[in-house]
Amino acid sequence: MSVLSIDNLDVSLGRKPVLEAVGFEAGEGELIGLIGPNGAGKTTLLRAILRLTSSTGNILLDGSDLRRMQVADRAKIIAYLPQERDVAWPVTVKTLVSLGRSALKPAFAGFDHTDETVVETAMKRMGVAELASRPANELSGGERARVLIARVLAQDTSIILADEPVAGLDPAHQLELMELFAGLAQENRTVIASLHDLGLAAKYCTRLIVLDDGRLIADGTPEDVLTPALLRDVYGIDAQLMKIDGEFILHTRKRLR
Repeated sequence: MSVLSIDNLDVSLGRKPVLEAVGFEAGEGELIGLIGPNGAGKTTLLRAILRLTSSTGNILLDGSDLRRMQVADRAKIIAYLPQERDVAWPVTVKTLVSLGRSALKPAFAGFDHTDETVVETAMKRMGVAELASRPANELSGGERARVLIARVLAQDTSIILADEPVAGLDPAHQLELMELFAGLAQENRTVIASLHDLGLAAKYCTRLIVLDDGRLIADGTPEDVLTPALLRDVYGIDAQLMKIDGEFILHTRKRLR
């Protein structure tokens, strides 16, 4: 059964269409890269799935209408990493990561041993356990990004939607995060991540969905999707996806426009 099913999804801002007739299914165990140029509609699509942006069309979660699901019930299934990385209030890193557990709790319910264990594990996986007592608003951009990813992991959901998750991370932590996402997919979770780095997308994602000007124009494996023609037409670059020692590498020759 498909975990997430999107059908004929439209989003408009005023009279301007932002997404038009977008449809796809995301199954268990998939790491899906949502790619496309700036302004293609990637962030809007993720926000529409979460009902943070008004839309028309069908969004089903395990066959049930996501729009009719209570926020608390949805939070037990879907975790969201937004593009914004700002932390305005001086809470500690551990408190911020613990907010991922709050989404699963009744109001005013305390944390138990399981919650503490999940939070500690999430911080360790993102390499921020040593920052636990630091005020989150005093961290560097890269540290803050890793803390917010740890908060998503602490929510422990079957679906993760991540908007530009590698933004602000150094190359080593970008690879670490994509390896983590690949591991979560192997645990039969579903990860949908918007990405600008096509090399990372090709290396780690099991599937790529391409948006351009609000329309879904390609959906398939990296090898099937990242053709020279698509890279030329969508990104305006002369490039080719190559396989060296069993791994995909995007060789970019020049900009075409």
